[in-house]
Amino acid sequence: MNTADSSASPVVLVFGEHRAGRALGDIPTHRIDTHTEIDAAIEHCRRVVVVGSDADLAALLSRLLRAGRLDVEVAYAPRRRTAATRVYRLPAGRRAARRARRGSAHRVPLIRDDTGSVVVGRARWLPPDGEALIRGEATVDDKRLFDGDVVGVDIEPTLSVPGLRARVGRRKWRGWVAGRAAQLGSTGVAVVRDRVSAPRATRRSTFYRNVEGWLLVR
Repeated sequence: MNTADSSASPVVLVFGEHRAGRALGDIPTHRIDTHTEIDAAIEHCRRVVVVGSDADLAALLSRLLRAGRLDVEVAYAPRRRTAATRVYRLPAGRRAARRARRGSAHRVPLIRDDTGSVVVGRARWLPPDGEALIRGEATVDDKRLFDGDVVGVDIEPTLSVPGLRARVGRRKWRGWVAGRAAQLGSTGVAVVRDRVSAPRATRRSTFYRNVEGWLLVR
């Protein structure tokens, strides 16, 4: 690990088995094996470059949200395109590394749920184990998304306000419904955030735009 430190310089967080690559090789780098190591790695920095998955980027933003540090600039440099790069219109690979170094930060909506977890690519409401359908009712702001039984629901952040959009699975012809918040009440639902499943099913779930957005380097 490069131990050079400067609050004015970016810091690269390399998660798990990911690699930073040569384009970021001269920047102070921290390897993150567990998300609990994030806080110490970014304690004094102003810009963070995430080399990892959408779930890793979301974990960083969740820590910044809880710490009240949404003034930190965040760049995302995955090796390949992801759901989040599509949402935020970001490059991948070497182009992403160059953007992380030279790009400017712009505040964009931050989408979180009622547990304080951030989503950057896609969240899903799915039937819990042993069930084929979700039974309940969901709304996006004051618009009804469904009332009854559905196979699932997709929720994505948007690059600008109102902040998110949602759609019922297998009903693509209905399109997306945009709003500030998506809320679900059900007999039971499995919540998946950026391909990571919550440890247990719940009956209620809400995703919504945080009052303060995050600083995305683009």
